[in-house]
Amino acid sequence: MDERRTPRTLREKYGEELRLRRTAAGLTQEELSDQVVCSPTLISHFEAGRRLPKPDDARRIDRALGTDGFFTRWLEDLENKYDPRFAAAAELERHASVIQQFALSLVPGLLQTPDYARAVFAAYRPNSTDQKLDRKVVIRTERARILERPSAPVVWTLLDEAVLRRCVGGPQVMAEQLYKIADLAGARRIRLHVIPYRVGAHPLMESLLTLMTFEDSAPVAYVDAFETGRLMDDPALVRACQTAYSLALSDALSQQESLALVRSAAEEHAHDQ
Repeated sequence: MDERRTPRTLREKYGEELRLRRTAAGLTQEELSDQVVCSPTLISHFEAGRRLPKPDDARRIDRALGTDGFFTRWLEDLENKYDPRFAAAAELERHASVIQQFALSLVPGLLQTPDYARAVFAAYRPNSTDQKLDRKVVIRTERARILERPSAPVVWTLLDEAVLRRCVGGPQVMAEQLYKIADLAGARRIRLHVIPYRVGAHPLMESLLTLMTFEDSAPVAYVDAFETGRLMDDPALVRACQTAYSLALSDALSQQESLALVRSAAEEHAHDQ
């Protein structure tokens, strides 16, 4: 008997339909991936509703399965509200069982307060209207709802000390942001570690990195930079990212020391008001 649960979201329904059509065509995930020119892991994510294919991938799926544009047309109705460079990672984030994030200069989006997020968006989109900024802030802060779910992922947060020192949005905004992080760590909602300045060079000093682990599929890694982002599912690349994260974590302060440093930095910002 098929024990798969009933798909809930449109993306999950899209993925389930893909699985059914692939099975009916007598193809394995590996065989379909060869025709779509992607990895079997990516087909697995499509079928689980964790990711959506790009338009070119959808067209190749239609050709491989003989579905006459079905998956291409349906894809047009599933527009993602996130920035295209981050859209796939945002969808995967909702399904991860473990998230390990590293931030070099900014608080990770998953943990940002609305005021902090607004200051970030206003800095690199100076011509945005208040309405556009409001929408971006709502979209970003909505992501944090996954931390409130009963099945919320285990979240490791590794921060370079620079994240604590850069005053984004002014002292009050910064203090509130750091107190939020400290409260999440104090409530054991996130595992918090800080790499102090005194460590000097460390393996992650060139990039933001997020690692995601899933119950039923291979892990992925996401790196972000100015106006670009890259989601990696190649096992060798993901292992390299995991190794770099582990090495950087070994240089970090303990949870207790990190929490104390974050609270101290929050108080310093609060006193600067």
